[in-house]
Amino acid sequence: MMDYHFPMKPLGVLFDLDGTLVDSAPDLVAAVNALRLSRGLPDLPLEQLRPYASLGARGLLGAGLGVTPDDADFGELQTEFLDYYAAHTCVHSQLFYGVEELLTLLEVHAIPWGVVTNKHRRFTNSLVHALGLGQRAAVVVSGDTTAQAKPHPLPLLYAAEQMGLPADRLVYVGDDRRDIQSARAAGYMTAIAAAYGYCEGEVVSTWLSDGVAHSPIELLRLFQSTVNA
Repeated sequence: MMDYHFPMKPLGVLFDLDGTLVDSAPDLVAAVNALRLSRGLPDLPLEQLRPYASLGARGLLGAGLGVTPDDADFGELQTEFLDYYAAHTCVHSQLFYGVEELLTLLEVHAIPWGVVTNKHRRFTNSLVHALGLGQRAAVVVSGDTTAQAKPHPLPLLYAAEQMGLPADRLVYVGDDRRDIQSARAAGYMTAIAAAYGYCEGEVVSTWLSDGVAHSPIELLRLFQSTVNA
């Protein structure tokens, strides 16, 4: 059970995308395995690569093909990975169980919500529209929307500005330490760690978040207790 209560009703909610709203790991891992297959290597299981899904191409290529940005062929592999993923962004990706109910609750109570992710715009837009979120979100901020990406506070501050809401009355939910760092750097924005995401092996309690949600259902109950108070 999530042990946290908002000191006052939030005016808006921002979410990270991968590992927080959307389980996109199956399609990201499929992109890695497509590269492995083209090189005569066997597939790696989803659960082995799943913890790297929030780390982008660098993390996934490192875990799946043992390459780093210092390797001579990294650039070519990265381009191949991203091109494959761009063409298969939402084949198996889906909202985590409970997320639809959570977003509907916010909408029913006229609490705007948005997305702030480090995923680049060409992938973000494809994914949010495929999942029917594009027309519902008050704002969508991608990794290349602003001059800086998380953990810099600029993406969150930009989202708050676009929503016309003060940052200290917003909540940000994310499954990576960078998400909490970004919210902290943005001032007094409430930060909730999504421990159900891709933070396997991480000690989420050390992130200094305001609360830790172990499932979207816990988030749902937290917001239910707030809007019904």
